[in-house]
Amino acid sequence: MTSHTTLIVGVNGKTGRRVNSLLTEAGRLTRGVSRSTSPSFDWLNPSTWQAAMQGCDSAYVCYQPDLAVPAAQAAIAEFIEHAKQAGIQHVVLLSGRGEDGAVAAERQLIKSGLSWNVVRASWFSQNFSEGFLIESVNSGQVALPRADVLEPFVDVDDIAEVAVACLTQPALHNQLFEVTGPELLSLRECVAMIANAKQRPIEFVELSVEQFVGALKQQQFPDDMLWLMNELFSEVMDGRNSHLCHGVEQALGRPAKSFADYVSATAAQDMWS
Repeated sequence: MTSHTTLIVGVNGKTGRRVNSLLTEAGRLTRGVSRSTSPSFDWLNPSTWQAAMQGCDSAYVCYQPDLAVPAAQAAIAEFIEHAKQAGIQHVVLLSGRGEDGAVAAERQLIKSGLSWNVVRASWFSQNFSEGFLIESVNSGQVALPRADVLEPFVDVDDIAEVAVACLTQPALHNQLFEVTGPELLSLRECVAMIANAKQRPIEFVELSVEQFVGALKQQQFPDDMLWLMNELFSEVMDGRNSHLCHGVEQALGRPAKSFADYVSATAAQDMWS
């Protein structure tokens, strides 16, 4: 017999640790797992999955490195089979907007027969403070492609709250929530807002996708991350996501947090030093 325990796959990630904290604060039992936990969970080693899943009846799943990569569809299909064997009944899957590979992986869950939710997110605001851009922001120069493509950046705190609502409110089950921020901004505009909050100039250098991926290759980024960054900037950031969705409001009954709110809160925490 399973307890009411939520498995959190990717507990050390931006969303996973927030989902874990929110559930714990609400008095819910969790089991946060990653490659470094005990029991461990390694996407590349399915023999680790059953031990991690035992005793859990729901799961929050963040696939690494991203649901868009070609291996994700088969991995999610295999995860679902393990979840059924372990007695997991409800799965909340984090996904990304505008990613064909991610949609294929989502379908594995939607057609699985399990109770499900998909939280399909736009670009994370926190990429500028907890992700791959923080070093560039702090160095005073951000070099990226697609400088002026508009994107509705979403606060990771909103993503986590939507995921927790999906895990704890049966009325929300079996729905896809596409979550974005409340306004469209370009990467260039985001960097300017951060510079203003820091009261320190940050130069924005626009690169071609080829230049950007080449620079990452010189820094010895792994092949799967090079593929992902090429996909992200050549396909996903082509303007296809330059519109708002209202998944935050639909799930939580309140507006999504703005990028300005994120910048103000992050600057106040002195995360950009």
